[in-house]
Amino acid sequence: MTDKSQSHSTPTPEQLREQVEVTRDKLGQTVEALAGKADVKAQAQQKAAKVKSQVQDKAAHALQVAQDKTPEPVRRAGQAVGRGHGNQVLLITGGVAALGVFIFMRRSRRC
Repeated sequence: MTDKSQSHSTPTPEQLREQVEVTRDKLGQTVEALAGKADVKAQAQQKAAKVKSQVQDKAAHALQVAQDKTPEPVRRAGQAVGRGHGNQVLLITGGVAALGVFIFMRRSRRC
């Protein structure tokens, strides 16, 4: 009977410390959870990152679908245009230089 009476007796200081420590841990977790819910900026950043990732995935998928549906001759023409851009710059530069030489020669003949 002494065992039963001891189990219902007041807790020892060690048991009280343990209960306090457990309560503190639970309270700390609760405070962290509430702080996370109250941090609107962090929530907005997480949402923005999630939406950005979704948009990038959809854009990559749409690009792949468009490339898959583009006929081969159109793809080749597009690649040729992309390669020809560098040539355009050279041609325009050469044309401007030739025009400059032409104007210079014409003015020098008048004098």
